[in-house]
Amino acid sequence: MEEENKVVTAPAAEENTSEQPRGREPHGSASAPRPGDRKDGSHRGRPSERRGGRGGFRRDGDDLLERVVAINRVSKTVQGGKHVRFSALTVVGDGKGSYGFATAKSGEVPDAIKKALERSRKAMFKIEIVRGNTIAHDVEGTFGSTKVVLKPANPGTGVVAGGPVRAILELAGVKNVVSKVYGSRAPINIIRATDAALHSLKSYDKVMVLRGKKTEEEIRAAKANKAPVAAPKGDK
Repeated sequence: MEEENKVVTAPAAEENTSEQPRGREPHGSASAPRPGDRKDGSHRGRPSERRGGRGGFRRDGDDLLERVVAINRVSKTVQGGKHVRFSALTVVGDGKGSYGFATAKSGEVPDAIKKALERSRKAMFKIEIVRGNTIAHDVEGTFGSTKVVLKPANPGTGVVAGGPVRAILELAGVKNVVSKVYGSRAPINIIRATDAALHSLKSYDKVMVLRGKKTEEEIRAAKANKAPVAAPKGDK
């Protein structure tokens, strides 16, 4: 009888253990089928799927495109050893003339990228894009020993630029432009020189005022006349 009881009770113990829910383990657990997966087979939160790869575009809830331009490892020697941090340079833009850039530091790369993107959204700039998705005229921007030259191009030319200049122009919405960088090739210096060049762009109305051809009052009156008049709403 004791042997029969043992045979009967053994499967019941196995059933109880199988009914218990399996817990989750951190990424890279020994029981995971592949590196980065969890024990239950899911792989939510993998870095490759969370960020889309270094330097790629990302969209957030505010419909802003994001790009990571550079990530640098910063080491500071202090008493007792070295203090290692990471700095990230990011650019955001809506593709319609608005862009922003910023840098941030943190002990981990994802945290540095997140802080840089938040700062980029708080410092947005607006430029005017003319017909053909290009800039109005030739401009030059300097920062330190870096000089960036931007020239308008015909439709179909594309963005002829390097990494940092391409990032800020594409996210701003400029699709046809030719650029050249002189001097220092540091990404942050190139970004700031490009920003200075874009800030020196002048619109048609501003040039007319500077040359004395028109006044600001005439320009405002012309824009008011061109504005569409809203149709009167009927009684409901």
